[in-house]
Amino acid sequence: MPECRWYAVHVRSKHEFQVRERLRQADIEVFLPVANRLRRWKDRKKLISFPLFPGYLFVRINGSPQERLAVLKTKGVVRFLCTDSGEPEPVPDDQITPLKRLIETGMPLDPHPYLKEGCRVRIRTGPLSGVEGILVQRLGLHMLVLSVDILHQGASLRIESSDVETV
Repeated sequence: MPECRWYAVHVRSKHEFQVRERLRQADIEVFLPVANRLRRWKDRKKLISFPLFPGYLFVRINGSPQERLAVLKTKGVVRFLCTDSGEPEPVPDDQITPLKRLIETGMPLDPHPYLKEGCRVRIRTGPLSGVEGILVQRLGLHMLVLSVDILHQGASLRIESSDVETV
């Protein structure tokens, strides 16, 4: 039996949370990176969860035709992100694992444009020790950007540049 790998799945707009629950009910391992943001209205404030990569989530399957079909039959799923040949393209574990760690910390994060070029760095200390990403500067602040190549998107986290080392 082939080993399980992560795959990116495109879902219907605004259906990320519902699809996540349907996949969980089907005993399919799923990862939906979410960020929390405080929304303010005239009369109240509320912490709102939103998908970090709108329209996408990740499933961990062995890639067999039966498992791919089970995912595709799930209401709200549109398609797998595929290679040029039409085969679902696995997402490397070294792009999913840091994202999962970042989400688990509960630290504030924001979506960030996909970056391919830049200085690759590793966090040396703290709860994200060992996480690698790209160091960028935005509005005078240093940000660590974690990229997911297949989605051409990323997430950024404000860090102190002294907490990172070059990879």
